[in-house]
Amino acid sequence: MSENMSKRQSWNIIVLFCILIYGFTAVTVLKPETEHSETENRDLATRPELRLSTLADGEFESDYETYLTDQFAARDAWISLKTAVERLLLKSESKDIYFAKDDYLIEKHTGVFDSETAAGNIRLLQQFAQKYQEQFGGGHMTFMVVPNAVDILRDKLPAFASPYDEGEYLAKLAEALPEGTWFDTRTILQARAAAGDELYYRTDHHWKTAAAFCVYQEWAKKQGFTVPSEDDFEIETVTEDFEGTIQSKLGIHARADSIELYHPKSDPFYTVQRDGDTEASYRVYDYSALDTKSKYNIFFGGNYALARIRTRAGTGRRILVIKDSYAHCFVPFLIPEFDAVDMLDIRYYNQKLSDLIASEGYTDLLFLYNAAGFAEDSALARLAY
Repeated sequence: MSENMSKRQSWNIIVLFCILIYGFTAVTVLKPETEHSETENRDLATRPELRLSTLADGEFESDYETYLTDQFAARDAWISLKTAVERLLLKSESKDIYFAKDDYLIEKHTGVFDSETAAGNIRLLQQFAQKYQEQFGGGHMTFMVVPNAVDILRDKLPAFASPYDEGEYLAKLAEALPEGTWFDTRTILQARAAAGDELYYRTDHHWKTAAAFCVYQEWAKKQGFTVPSEDDFEIETVTEDFEGTIQSKLGIHARADSIELYHPKSDPFYTVQRDGDTEASYRVYDYSALDTKSKYNIFFGGNYALARIRTRAGTGRRILVIKDSYAHCFVPFLIPEFDAVDMLDIRYYNQKLSDLIASEGYTDLLFLYNAAGFAEDSALARLAY
């Protein structure tokens, strides 16, 4: 090969490289912005505003890098290609997600429980519990923080996987709370997993309705409520092609999940009114969500700052549920036991929590989160107000 031909090939490679890098960047900047990713079910970063203050402190550079990452041309296709190559190379994980047995995609939650936020949230919940212990004492205040699939489904993890022991973090949390307020969901789920029950979605980070139901049964027993059995419900499988948030992060099609709803045969009367609703609804399920990527939103239609359920239970009890989306398939089981069930998502609630508690005459309080969601939720600072 002549020296000129060698130089020409080198220049061709350089030109091709520049086209790929700068060409895709140019397309990314010039194409219309995508505000929401239906695949990932999240809002995408938009072009940051250039200001001297953000340029000086490096904030603009960081935000612009995030913008380019989120708005990169053909982003979903590149994510899918990357994951497919990793699977071909027999990798056991990608993007902090294990490729687990029985087609499970299980998040590792690396570093989540060792962070300052995780430690701070234990203190925040402790202070909140102490503040309201007298008002909701005597078994009327419960804290449930549900372990994630990576903790309960350890037998499905790849060989040599060594995720954080969520039990260690949950034990610290239980110890920080007033006696009798902690409810141990981990032991219940471990027993059900050992029995072979399907407790978590394969492609999504939530627990399944069956898992929420078995936890409710044990909690109802502790509360002195009527303990239902599965025979008290018509169990409806509303979809068998659900691909959730974990699948979206990887961009690959995996074994799809089913979603089950538990309809009580007694059919209690209730109404539901969510933030932004002008009229009350007569069902906790939004079937229109089944026509979207975010099929889990069949439960209450997704996340709202405050959703109010009113019933004709006639028990004289009113409960406030401070929650993340793990509560969405759990809350319907509360309806027969309470005249009012208010679901509050503190991530979206911009009013003073103390004012709400003071004004609504609640007799009971339930705090229900998933463990990783609790550990990394910076919005829990609002518990102090």
